[in-house]
Amino acid sequence: MNKERYVHLNNWLKEKFGERVLKICVDGGFTCPNRDGKCGTDGCIFCGETGSGDLKRKLSIDAQVKQFLNSYRGERANKFIVYFQNFTNTYDTIPNLKRKYDEALSASEKIVGLSVATRPDCVSEEVAKLLDSYSSKYYVQVELGLQTENDETAKIINRGYKTEVFTKAVEILKKYNIDVVVHIMVGLPNETKEDVLQTVKFLNTQHISGIKIHSTYVTQGTKLHEMYKAKEYTPLELEEYLDCVVEVLTHLRKDIVIHRISGDAPKTEVVAPLWTTHKKWVLNGIDKILREKNLSQGMFFDQKH
Repeated sequence: MNKERYVHLNNWLKEKFGERVLKICVDGGFTCPNRDGKCGTDGCIFCGETGSGDLKRKLSIDAQVKQFLNSYRGERANKFIVYFQNFTNTYDTIPNLKRKYDEALSASEKIVGLSVATRPDCVSEEVAKLLDSYSSKYYVQVELGLQTENDETAKIINRGYKTEVFTKAVEILKKYNIDVVVHIMVGLPNETKEDVLQTVKFLNTQHISGIKIHSTYVTQGTKLHEMYKAKEYTPLELEEYLDCVVEVLTHLRKDIVIHRISGDAPKTEVVAPLWTTHKKWVLNGIDKILREKNLSQGMFFDQKH
């Protein structure tokens, strides 16, 4: 019997809801303040035209949810969390946000939760109050794209806000007991393993419940693609990535749920590194290192620091 060496999301959800729970990814038709001119126009250097996830805007939110539930994937569970994935899903007026969230949640009685991906600079007291209004009936979760604690790296990737803004957003959400999942990226330009561990050290002090660890990959048409072609950016090799993720896991607080340990690179658009299109290589590689070295989440976490 294999020992669970880190807190897997699927197991955590099963324990929380008593059975398997799946996410339904929807596109709410949002944009991003780093694209519409509020804080920038080019977006983050790794972000493509569709943001995170597949573009599904041709369908209404209700239709997207029902299409998923009517597919083979809808037969794999009885409970689902609606996940607003593409771009910045709190970047709109409160009435418009409520209309979109309501449409998604009312699409099926099988929906038990609402997960919203957004930017820390788009989290306000009003947004938190709206999200909190659903918490009596649904599990509510917010995903924040931090990527790195290092503000100098943030400038390179054109993140558009300082790390202190992330801390403020987490504090607002904490006030309303809304779970926060943070996105970090391994392999960003100019970052070393020590930089990544500094981000982990920072996150251990924050009121977060989960983490998504993403590999940095180059896709066509992005600023990072231009840097790659100009030899201004070199992606990590698979072994380097595996080693760094193991360091992240072993230094991370034991209560933080691991939502993912790799990015899902789109096979038709990815330029480099090509290993990112083989998710099993990453999952199996990390499991192998943890098992062979007898390592587990949080074993090197130091509460004093």
